[in-house]
Amino acid sequence: MTPDQVRGRPLGIIGAGAWGTALAQALAGNGMPVIIWAREAELVDEINAVHRNSLFLPETKLSSHIHATNDLADLAALPVVLVVTPAQHLARVLADLPDAPRDLVLCAKGIEAGTGRLMADVAKDAAPGATIAVLSGPTFAHEVAAGLPTAVTLACSGGVTQWERIAPLLSRPMLRPYYSDDVIGAEIGGAVKNVLAIGCGVVEGLGLGQNARAALIARGYAEMLRFGLARGARAETLAGLCGLGDLVLTCSSTASRNFSLGKALGKGMSAAEALAGKNSVAEGASTAPVLAELALRDGIDMPIVMAVARLLRGEGPARQAVAELLARPLKSEGPLKAEGPQA
Repeated sequence: MTPDQVRGRPLGIIGAGAWGTALAQALAGNGMPVIIWAREAELVDEINAVHRNSLFLPETKLSSHIHATNDLADLAALPVVLVVTPAQHLARVLADLPDAPRDLVLCAKGIEAGTGRLMADVAKDAAPGATIAVLSGPTFAHEVAAGLPTAVTLACSGGVTQWERIAPLLSRPMLRPYYSDDVIGAEIGGAVKNVLAIGCGVVEGLGLGQNARAALIARGYAEMLRFGLARGARAETLAGLCGLGDLVLTCSSTASRNFSLGKALGKGMSAAEALAGKNSVAEGASTAPVLAELALRDGIDMPIVMAVARLLRGEGPARQAVAELLARPLKSEGPLKAEGPQA
């Protein structure tokens, strides 16, 4: 399908949570028709009838160019579909989408529990006919929906040809994509930063100050780099929007679900208590245990990730976790390098 043919069709979005709805709003802003899939029938009716998503993005009046459906078959013929379901549901949802040659743009950030697969690997198995891209970067949903500016990484497994096909469809005056072909790096940046944001929330909940949070961001970034390089990611990708950029954002505000979860842990709540009754998913809660397991298996030093995983399992109070991190043996800050059995 030529770029002109692609431009003449609606965009599809799977997932009407806060981020999926915000993307729909941003992309429909210039009159582009968007079809968004939601599981909840009542949410479909609300979006279509009154142009609201009171469940996930209540403050936003949605564009009339957005049409909601709860039938994935309505997206089956679309050449470009953005997948914004929670990471742990990706395989199941894509299994219900008829496979076809299309561009699948993955917007979920996580690692599949039980398998340790990145989202691109999950999507390749579930939708073998598709060409995979990953959209990732500093993107609080409410800001994107409000038309505030941001920039993102669009990592394309199909290289420049895929980029030239879909980047013009996603680019808006306040939403600027940058090209990469490092799909692994884009995925690892998005997944690891969620876990580190929980750690920064713990620092906030304990009242340890801005110095401690800045130190955690810096040392957490070193862990992201070590894990990414060991998996074949490029350092410059992780230094960009989908790595460092997203990390700084989610480690700095209670608008981050992962930061808010960590703050609750720091104040003494259990993970179950902190997550109870939440409409939106804190992806780091599912990613931390599997990320810690992969790091341990591959011999990658990720002490902050390990500490967050232990906290989520309820293994000791937050202050003990911080004390253990500070009591680690003294060492050089660098150099950074890939670690693991082949390093």
